[in-house]
Amino acid sequence: MESQLLVVGGGLAGCEAAWQAAQQGVRVTLAEMRPARMTPAHHTDGLAELVCSNSLRGAALENAVGLLKEELARLDSVIVHSAREAAVPAGGALAVDRERFSALVTARVQSHPLIEVRREEITALDQTRPTIIACGPLASESLAAEIDRLTGGRLHYYDAASPIVAADSIELGQLYAASRYGKGDGADYLNIPLDQAQYLRLVEDLRTLPRHEPKEFERDAAGGKAPFFEGCLPVEVMADRGVDTLRYGPLKPVGLRDPRTGRAPYAVVQLRKENAAGTAYNLVGFQTRLAWPAQREAFGRLPGLEHAEWLRLGVMHRNTFIQSPRLLDRHLRLRDHPSVRFAGQVTGIEGYVEAAGSGAIAGLEAARAIRAQPPLDLRATTMLGCIVAYLQDATSDDFQPSNITWANVAALPPELETRDKRERRRRLAARALGEIERLRATLERGAGYEAAV
Repeated sequence: MESQLLVVGGGLAGCEAAWQAAQQGVRVTLAEMRPARMTPAHHTDGLAELVCSNSLRGAALENAVGLLKEELARLDSVIVHSAREAAVPAGGALAVDRERFSALVTARVQSHPLIEVRREEITALDQTRPTIIACGPLASESLAAEIDRLTGGRLHYYDAASPIVAADSIELGQLYAASRYGKGDGADYLNIPLDQAQYLRLVEDLRTLPRHEPKEFERDAAGGKAPFFEGCLPVEVMADRGVDTLRYGPLKPVGLRDPRTGRAPYAVVQLRKENAAGTAYNLVGFQTRLAWPAQREAFGRLPGLEHAEWLRLGVMHRNTFIQSPRLLDRHLRLRDHPSVRFAGQVTGIEGYVEAAGSGAIAGLEAARAIRAQPPLDLRATTMLGCIVAYLQDATSDDFQPSNITWANVAALPPELETRDKRERRRRLAARALGEIERLRATLERGAGYEAAV
């Protein structure tokens, strides 16, 4: 039987969109061009491949992204459930064994009776067919041209990934195991303590060693400089902003006392597990566009990494996104072509969990439209609603990618307001999860999944 919905892209947003729509009884075709056509950032043919960090960030409900994860989990998210199953120790964050995570998502999506995964590149779009474009920020040239045709053109920024080192090449005697403030199991990270001289040498290396420069076609037409996403700046760009920027950012020593001395170092480089076996670690916050020889030189001077075997050096790639506040309605439909929806990083929402969240919204909304049901009424009382609110916020003419924050959340009723920040966020989380439970009950009543199968 012909599918009722086309989802373009097998990343986190596309997989979540396909999953949520199929769970509502809609037949879905999920089109993924890999492995026949690869992107500059991907290395495998697995669905939901994580191309940058292996961290899905904070897990606590007082954290905006932690609350978003729990909202998705309660809606049977294939991304969040797979991530929790593939988790590796990461203190107060949810980080995953990226190969196991991708394998779990791939197996679950491919085995769903209402999802057909097709390994093909979509080069033309029928704007009358129910479609979700979840191609991520790295669409192929043909698909990018089709998106430009429908939207009038896209914006862009640059993103970078951190290096990964083989665990057995790290000289552990120079490091210590600890999590910030003892979170998680208390020793989920390997920490490289730096004294002032070592820190200043690192900053000097980051400022002076050769960098990868964007090719001519990648440059910003306005000034020739590559714009970066502020939430994921290359480490050398942070170093350029001031000698102490890193020490108050990803290298801050707060909450990381060295058990051998009882004191916090001047600065700390953290290493986080890349897989459950603990055979690989990534340098936390060290996304970079340094040239590869420069990375080996600078990072090879860090204590314990003098003989490091680099499994992957940092890379930079160009991401594109649409001007969502101008183009999309609150159900993530193109205003001029309402059968077409967008989800994921191409919308301008930034982050793995945020991509999955927008995919869930698009998948559920598309399924309800196909089944002639009323659209969802997602308000900013939930983090899913905050995604919609951000993508609808036309306050500024300069729309830029952003992670989920508390900024768009609706205020509590006056009787529930409090000046205690943590208590206020607990109350906001309780309200949000209550809304999600009510939404879940509505979706379960309208699913029709068993009949469709």
